[in-house]
Amino acid sequence: MNEKTPSPLQEAVIARLQEVIDPETNVDVMRMRLIENLTVDREGKVSYTFRPSSPLCPLAVSLATQIKQAIAEVPGVTDQEILIEGYIAAEELTKLINKEN
Repeated sequence: MNEKTPSPLQEAVIARLQEVIDPETNVDVMRMRLIENLTVDREGKVSYTFRPSSPLCPLAVSLATQIKQAIAEVPGVTDQEILIEGYIAAEELTKLINKEN
């Protein structure tokens, strides 16, 4: 997919993520740049990196869950893979979030 021209599905995913608000800042996760490397393939699989605002972010688990749920609600999304980076328990949280349905 051409990064300069997002697909309609990628645009829908981005629009939905703009509705996920960090309760500490009242700013959406896209404006805070907490989502990186967002890709959507032709089959509807969404891959992205979630980087909490700090290594000890008390809301990392909650935000990761909200992000995953928000993306799952976008029509056309068939699957998603999330990678968490920059968090003290990133490996454990990545495994937990990817295991959830």
